Amino acid sequence: MRSSIKLSFLTAISAMTFYACSPAAEPAKPMDMDKAKTDIQAMEDAFAAGEKAKDAAAIAAYYSSDAISYNRNQEPSSGKAAITESISKRIASDTTGNHSVYKVVDVFAEGDLLVEIGSFTSLNPSGAEVDKGHYMSVFKKQADGKYLCIRDMNVTSMPAK
Repeated sequence: MRSSIKLSFLTAISAMTFYACSPAAEPAKPMDMDKAKTDIQAMEDAFAAGEKAKDAAAIAAYYSSDAISYNRNQEPSSGKAAITESISKRIASDTTGNHSVYKVVDVFAEGDLLVEIGSFTSLNPSGAEVDKGHYMSVFKKQADGKYLCIRDMNVTSMPAK
């Protein structure tokens, strides 16, 4: 009986010693927020270029397959296919020739999620402002290290007509 207690005690001491001597987990490196902001701005610029070119596929490249987009005056679009369809309908019915410019205002990140707060300005073909507002997009880092939007929402700052 005494030898089994001694053996248990020695095993416990050995395990604690082994655990104490193992290297500590390396702390996660802080995210480079300037790079993240630059990367997200590039995505916003590509989104705007897709809108200007009336290319629904280029715009939809911004979104993950399970994204949900909350747009003004319509029900949310769930999933990339529904978002692409909504974009296609919007592009097909647009006769204004307006285009938007998007600007990243701030980004916040934790783990594999990043939240962007941004502003937009919509301009007519002659360059006059016709709308402006703000948006929020939530991105998730993919296995390849790139971000895709999983949720977005926008609101105009212009008074109702």
